Amino acid sequence: MVPLHNYLIISAALFIIGVIGVVTQRNAIIIFMCIELMLNAVNLTFISFSAFNGSNEGQLFVFFVITVAAAEAAIGLSIVIALFRNKQTLNIDEINILKW
Repeated sequence: MVPLHNYLIISAALFIIGVIGVVTQRNAIIIFMCIELMLNAVNLTFISFSAFNGSNEGQLFVFFVITVAAAEAAIGLSIVIALFRNKQTLNIDEINILKW
């Protein structure tokens, strides 16, 4: 059996990679992929604690996180497509349509 801290180290590494990607990247699709990576890191943490405690609550939380991630992906992709049709770019710095 793999110890709990190994799962938490992998989850923390995935979350840090996602945060670095969100902060450093300017492409909207890559930013959404990094957000999905962070959500999957949280899912791994929930599942590992659920298995460690012998309960099913973590799996229930994962179900809700996956639901939110699917909605975020669908809505985010539609927003990215709409912005690309208007501005012909996916660079976040060049998209100022939402500013006052």
